[in-house]
Amino acid sequence: MKWKYKKSGIQRRYLKYTVALMVLALLLSNLGVGFCVKERLTRSIIDKYEFMTERMRYTLEYLFRKSDEVTAECILYDDVQESLQTQGLEEVRHIALSKYFAYIDLEYVADYCYVDNKGNVYSRSYSDVSYESVTESGFQEYLGDDYSRTKWFWAEDTLFGTHENALFIGRYVRSLEYAHEPGMLFFKMEPAFLEQITGTNMELADEAAIGVIDKNGQVCLSSSPEDFRTGERVPEDIAERINEKTEAGLSLAGEKVEGGVLSAYRDENSGFSVFSFVPDRVLNRGLLPVFLVLSGIYLLVIAAAMVLSIYFSRRFTRPIQVIKEAMTEFDGSNFDRIIELHTNTELDEIGRSYNEMLGNIQRLLEEIKAQEKELRTAELNMLISQINPHFLYNTLDTIYMLARINREETTMRMIQALSKYLRLSLSKGNEIVTLEDELENVKSYMEIQQIRNQNLFTYEINCQVNASDTKVLKLILQPVVENAVKYGFQDIFEGGRILISICAGDNVLYLNVFNNGTPIEKDQLEKINSMNDLPIAEFKNCFPDKNHGYGIVNILTRLRLKYGDGAALYFTAHSDGTTCTIKIPGGGEQESYET
Repeated sequence: MKWKYKKSGIQRRYLKYTVALMVLALLLSNLGVGFCVKERLTRSIIDKYEFMTERMRYTLEYLFRKSDEVTAECILYDDVQESLQTQGLEEVRHIALSKYFAYIDLEYVADYCYVDNKGNVYSRSYSDVSYESVTESGFQEYLGDDYSRTKWFWAEDTLFGTHENALFIGRYVRSLEYAHEPGMLFFKMEPAFLEQITGTNMELADEAAIGVIDKNGQVCLSSSPEDFRTGERVPEDIAERINEKTEAGLSLAGEKVEGGVLSAYRDENSGFSVFSFVPDRVLNRGLLPVFLVLSGIYLLVIAAAMVLSIYFSRRFTRPIQVIKEAMTEFDGSNFDRIIELHTNTELDEIGRSYNEMLGNIQRLLEEIKAQEKELRTAELNMLISQINPHFLYNTLDTIYMLARINREETTMRMIQALSKYLRLSLSKGNEIVTLEDELENVKSYMEIQQIRNQNLFTYEINCQVNASDTKVLKLILQPVVENAVKYGFQDIFEGGRILISICAGDNVLYLNVFNNGTPIEKDQLEKINSMNDLPIAEFKNCFPDKNHGYGIVNILTRLRLKYGDGAALYFTAHSDGTTCTIKIPGGGEQESYET
């Protein structure tokens, strides 16, 4: 009866959580998603068109600078300056100057007219522009009272007689040497000149209105979608709104106006403005998919709530399943897989008890491993103790004295080297010895080999560390030297050379053994070097034949057990020999590692 009560309580609890979660999700999504998404989408679209307005601004500024430079070049032209003088120009030079303006470095010039200070007109040969038509056009008023500044103005073409609205570029032309009355220079520009401003952004004009207006609010150029119908006077309304801002620069940055959002930039020099107007329908167009997705989410939440109400009613069995899986999948080594339950029921206590049991088993196994290691060490010490070092040394000393009496120098050297080798090899049972003793040991071994193989090789030892203070694992150099003699010098009878060098860096001790014999074979080199990436248990698989590789496997195994995975042994083949490198982290004596 008690169990049924708990089951019913868990079911009700999680059902309440599910209902509360559903209500909270619906409420928050309803309040927040619509607002946030609308703001982000609107801001993204506005940023895009503000960037487009900035690009049009740079083009507008460039075109004005270009026109200003070209008119300045015209003023500085020698014939133009001479035309302002009292005597004027001869007929031939008059004709030449009229043609000069047709070749200026300014694109999309539809027509031009230059009037000097004596009323002489310079224009195209087929043009019938006269001084009277210039004065009657009223274009001089657009030049204002400025001394000599380039002026842009949008006006009806009463000068060249087409009576179409166009962009004109005008400027007073003054003498650089004399104080004469100025002349006037006018260029009528083709529509393509202003279209350069909006031309790079025409792909965006399918959604919004873009264009150029002059300082009086006249629309010089505009482009908008075919279905852009928020009123026939939209460009004019935009112009009026922009004209309310008198300052230069970004006068309207994504400002909300009737029917959409407006961005505009006024150029200080020309007085012209560029604008982009994004209608509300473009801003709101991205909201419909969002609301459709949101509706789908609501339906999914409702469906999920129905499923979760059933799922959570059965969820009380999940902790039991977790305990079962942990127990059945435990393979005796993965002690880190503990159970974490937070059900506020008796199952939590079962999980804690299981975790404590794993900890106890792990501690017991570690104790057993430690005892087995101590047993192996004791067995090894027992075997070593069976050899009576004192008796062995005395016997070797006796043989040495007999050889000395008989003046057997070679025998004396060999016995003395062997005695020293054995004494250093046993090292009173110590596993760690000084580097000095290890070098003495391998030196004794090489002297024995030199006696056995006369003239086969010479050796050299270069130690760059304090050998008496540096501790290393004993008997790690002798097997490497033995391999050098056995395999490196197997094809030679003399001239061999062994170089042992020791150095340290970055808290790592490096022991290098080089021999100039036959280089190690590539497959053997790769096999030995690959052992550095293997666990100790797989070393023996690299050399299943115990007649080969035993010494190298033994060294690397002992290094790993003593110094951990940071220890390494690898070979390097050269054209003139082979180098074996032993890498010991920590620079020497370390605590042993369990593997």
